[in-house]
Formats: sequence, C-alpha cells, structure tokens
Amino acid sequence: MATVLFLHSSAGRYGADRQLLVLASGLDRARFEPLVVLPERGELAGLLEARGVEVVTAPLAVLRRAGLRPRAALAALGGIRRDGPEVAALARERAVALVHSNTSVITSGHGLARRLALPHVVHVRELYPRPPVAWPVWRRQLERADRLLCVSGAVAGQFEGSGRAVVVHDGLEAAPARSGRAAARAELGIEPGRFTVALLGRVSDWKGQDVLARALAEPPLAAVGAVGLVAGAPWPGSEGALRELLRLQDELALGDRLRVLGFRADVETVLGAADAVAVPSTRPDPFPNAALEAAAAGVPVVAAAHGGLSEMIRDGETGLLVEPGDAAALAQALAGLAADPAAARRLGAASAVDIASRFPATRMLDAVQAQYDALLG
Repeated sequence: MATVLFLHSSAGRYGADRQLLVLASGLDRARFEPLVVLPERGELAGLLEARGVEVVTAPLAVLRRAGLRPRAALAALGGIRRDGPEVAALARERAVALVHSNTSVITSGHGLARRLALPHVVHVRELYPRPPVAWPVWRRQLERADRLLCVSGAVAGQFEGSGRAVVVHDGLEAAPARSGRAAARAELGIEPGRFTVALLGRVSDWKGQDVLARALAEPPLAAVGAVGLVAGAPWPGSEGALRELLRLQDELALGDRLRVLGFRADVETVLGAADAVAVPSTRPDPFPNAALEAAAAGVPVVAAAHGGLSEMIRDGETGLLVEPGDAAALAQALAGLAADPAAARRLGAASAVDIASRFPATRMLDAVQAQYDALLG
C-alpha cells in the first residue's frame, strides 16, 4: 500500500476543501493510504477524520492571488526552500510514496518531493490572471511537477504544450439535498411567491456578487421584486469585497432584496429557497463547485460564459450562459426563468441528470488513481 501525502491550503468547507474530502476519503484503501496536512484545524479536519483520514496540522506557505505581483511572487517562491521541514520529517517517518498538492497555490510541494525523491502531483484548481509579470516564472515552477491535474480544459489551457497537464474534472459523490421550499423560505424569511436567486461561494472582487447586485436593480428583476441571496464569506484579509458589496446595496437602494447571509453550512436551505443560482464570475472561473452542486441538485444555473462554466453548463439545455460582467444580460436571463417556471424546472431537471452522468466522484477518483499508478509503477 502506498501512502499519499496531501498538502492543502485551507481548512474550510468551500469547493477545493470539499473536493479534498471526496478525494482523500475515496481512495482505494487496498492500494493507497491518505495522509493530509492542513495549515490549521478547521471544519475540514473533523470531516476528514470522521471518514477515517488522518490529519496533521503544520505550517504551509500559500501563494494568494495578489502574490503574482513580482515582489510578492519572489517572496512566495522563497517559501519553496524555507517551508516544510516539519512535513518532510513526517513524510520520512511515514514512508510516503507520493506528494499530492491539492491546489497549485501550495508553494512547497515540489521542494518537498524533490528533497525526498518522490513523485509530485499538483491539482491545478486555479486560473491565473494574465499577463502578470510573474506568470511565466510561476508556470515553470508548476510544470516541474510530475503531473498537473487540471479541473477543466480552461485550466489545462494555461499549460499548452506541456505533456504533464491532464484534465480531471471535479466530481460529486451525490447531488446535494434541497430543503423543502416552504421550510427553506421560512428559515430565510423569504415570501413564498418571491422570485429568488442565490449566489454561493467566496465573496471576492471577481466572483460577481456585484454583478448580481446590479442585475437586481435592472428593470426586469426590479419589476418582479426579485431577491438575491449571497451565501459566502470573504477570505480572511480580503474583506474589502464584502464592504464594496454592502456599499453597492445602499447605492442601488436594494434594501432586503439583496440579502448577504455570510457563510452557510446549510447549503440545502439556500438551494431549497432558490428558484435559480447565478454564477456571474467576472474572470474565468476554473470549475466552480457551487455551480456543479446547484446544477446537480436540479436548480437552474445562469452562469458567465467563460472558463470551466462553459464545460459544465450546456446553454439552453441544462442552464443558461450569459456575457461575463453584463448585469443587464444576467437580469434578462433570470427574468425569463421567473416568467416561465415550467421552463426553469425543465432546465433544472436536465442539469441534474447531466451532472450525475458526466461528473460523478467515481470518475474523478479513477482518473486520479490511474495517474498515481502511472507515476508509481
């Protein structure tokens, strides 16, 4: 049995965190034993341990989006050399066979694998803004891994010409549950007949919470009194996006038509209350799990037509795609669903079947373990 050392950059319950839970706990234990290193204890640690996965906490250097500015990138790359003695000792003690950096922002995975002469897999869950000055340097660093597992074709496109990049779409163990509509709306204080659209995920300057706010102010949605639910919190230290959203709420006089809920562990409540889910990312989104889960739950998704969303949603068949950053187009698409609930239900039902067929967790697990076999064989 080969021990796989997973390095992960956070300990919450967002997309990459949940995918680590699926991956580490879903490995064939006759072949692979997972050992997870997190930078801190958090909800993710308990969830992993509940599934029989060992978790260790240790310092890990992480490159944040701002880190692709030249000076910050050089500092982060320095972490490749400085970070990880505690993890290296753990890996030697446990006879680790392979290192798997579960996001590409882990800066020390390659140095660790090189020191220990182990294969290194990097799960690339990020689309890097370009052209930053530091991107060519960071790309060369990432391409030193033995395999780059890219969560979408859009992500793999960053490594055009590299023979180490393969597309492995994220997978779902099961469709998320949806609470009953009446109970969910009572919980969130939403009137039974009010058209409601949800946006789930980190509050940031590019996830499109501001686009949803502006769409709610557009005539098609304002006329029906549509409500927007923003379920998510910003990264620690990046609270400016939340402050800007609240400022925009006041500027557009949205009042309680925009409800900023913060992080919600009860995703089933938010999905149960929603008539639609919006994913209006202004930058290409790699392969957002919030959209994947909403579509699998049968909620019609209206998303920006770029990045991995274009691979996930089939426009007009399993959801709707709109021009990125266009609040008027988003409002028009959502208003169309509000006006035709039967069509919205058909889109949601079609998406649930499609996602279950194309993106099951078993397919993702088989693909990842096949890469392990190839590297260890």
